Amino acid sequence: MICRIHKRGTRVGGLLRYLFGPGRFEEHDRPRLVAAWDGSGDLADLEPSVTDGGARDFRHLVAMLERPGVAAQPVWHASMRLAPDDRGRVFSDQAWGHMAREMLAGAGLAPHGDTEGIRWVVVRHNDDHVHIVAALVREDGRIEWARNDYRRCVAATFDVARRFGLQRRVAPADRTAARRPGPRETSKARRLGQSETTRDRLRRRVRSAVAGATSQDEFFDQLRAAGVMVKLRESTRQPGEITGYAVALPGVHTAADGQPIYFSGGRLAADLTLPKLRQRWGTPPPTGLPRHRVRVGRAERVRAMREAGATARAATAEMRRTAQSDPGAAQAAAEAAADTLRAVAFAVEGHRGGPLTDAAEVFDRAARSRYREDGRATTRSYRMRAMSRLVSLMGRTSGNDDTLAALRLVLDLAAVGDTLARLRDAQQRLHQAQAARRAAAALRAAVTTAGPLVTPASTAAATALPTVGGGPAAPTARRTPHPSRPGGSR
Repeated sequence: MICRIHKRGTRVGGLLRYLFGPGRFEEHDRPRLVAAWDGSGDLADLEPSVTDGGARDFRHLVAMLERPGVAAQPVWHASMRLAPDDRGRVFSDQAWGHMAREMLAGAGLAPHGDTEGIRWVVVRHNDDHVHIVAALVREDGRIEWARNDYRRCVAATFDVARRFGLQRRVAPADRTAARRPGPRETSKARRLGQSETTRDRLRRRVRSAVAGATSQDEFFDQLRAAGVMVKLRESTRQPGEITGYAVALPGVHTAADGQPIYFSGGRLAADLTLPKLRQRWGTPPPTGLPRHRVRVGRAERVRAMREAGATARAATAEMRRTAQSDPGAAQAAAEAAADTLRAVAFAVEGHRGGPLTDAAEVFDRAARSRYREDGRATTRSYRMRAMSRLVSLMGRTSGNDDTLAALRLVLDLAAVGDTLARLRDAQQRLHQAQAARRAAAALRAAVTTAGPLVTPASTAAATALPTVGGGPAAPTARRTPHPSRPGGSR
């Protein structure tokens, strides 16, 4: 079932005449009232009567809906429609009226038992949808502003569809998706022949830096080492205190004055603000790891991957054990696992990306905390994040041994994804549950086709993920051909 909130107006009579009319494309078949507010009386008395000339008389219904003495009353209009998968089911008028009533109550617009609430009616067309019309002036004279009505109505409609056993349900938004680039950004990327926007490139590099850091100083060092320009924001009350940051790519500037185009962490993703990152890192105990990347051999990288795999398996077991009793600990472990996967993807594929990088993007969505939801670091998440940083410090894989060790770690992280999907299902966070399942499947598919991932150590120009479409990325340097990509391009 799909809920849609239409543009508000001030003329309830005009809206009712349209809904009881033929519609723009003769789609209004047998319009009739199927429900109304508590205390409205018999529906037959509210139904617009048909005059001798064949027209309908809406004066009584309009007078009942509008509050006397209130000018320019806001009129709220929504529709509930069955998805194509459920079009074969036919509900009675009473059932549709009950579903609309439950949706309004669940959204907080017309709670059950509120005798001083708003007045509303439900108009049905055909068999697959209804329209809800409400005058947003309460019986006590106050206006019901219906703030955040779309988010609340989608969540309530999902609950109604679940209770009625409908197959197609639109899950409520959880505000964990990354911010999408705007039309100006995508147009500029197409104009420059790039396959992704600057925002997407920066977000990927920032997440890689987050995976290899345990504090803000390490984080900023990682960004600068990756060639990202960093601008810090200081507190106006406490001089010297860093309260935020912004990042930019060299060579990306405004056309007017040639200034770099900076993006704050919050403009990249909700969980990349500095306060969120500090909360994610916590105050870890000393790890004894070097601050900067050091030259290591293949044996050290293999050992690091195996230690990270053992930590991932332990985190999976703890998530299963504490999912009900301590969901905060499970959330911290999920975020740390996302960082570990990001570090492994960079170790295998580098900045140019590939199937592991794509899977890490999806896993990030599944592991994020919800909007304004507080999390806390745990001993297990500290340990896993230390392994993530260790993998990041080990550098790129250079042969079959360490790459296969990395792929074994990927399988352990796929098991984390399976556990996370079950946790999100239990939490009714269905968008994230779906993302966790997609990430786990993508990780196993990447391991199945592990041959193309085993590549010699070489320096290749960054190849962007195809987030724009329509135009290949403009090469900036000679590229080493990739076994799975003809000519070395994506």
